[in-house]
Amino acid sequence: MVEAAVRHVTRKKLVTIYPHSTAQEAAKRMRSKKVSSLVVVEKGDAPVGIVTERDLVRNVCSRDISSESVLIQEIMSSPIVTIDVDASIEQAADKMIQNKVRHLLITENDRIYGIITPSDFTIYLTENLNMDEVNARILQSLKEDVESQ
Repeated sequence: MVEAAVRHVTRKKLVTIYPHSTAQEAAKRMRSKKVSSLVVVEKGDAPVGIVTERDLVRNVCSRDISSESVLIQEIMSSPIVTIDVDASIEQAADKMIQNKVRHLLITENDRIYGIITPSDFTIYLTENLNMDEVNARILQSLKEDVESQ
């Protein structure tokens, strides 16, 4: 499999929200836009954080707090973890694992280019993984294990 740049699997569909918006507004926006995260931006669209469905569940719903009374700035993750658009997919996956994030913002010339999530990796692998090659490697490994015993 040829190592592709992150730009080939990045979704450019970014939906934003302001820090002073409420958690309820965020949930409604995520639902209407069919996304699992919102990039939190200041005036001028400068990104300052990210809020995810997980943030809403852990910081609002599970605490039995009214979503109308919680501001995004109180529950967003900041600073944002980013990687350059020309980085490899492997580097992006490593960065997500190292930083324990499920949403990685992709930048190009210090500007937000898009976002990548675990589902984007799944789609990429499904479309590009040669299962015959994977199966051949597994069989070869099993054969070597049997022969070494």
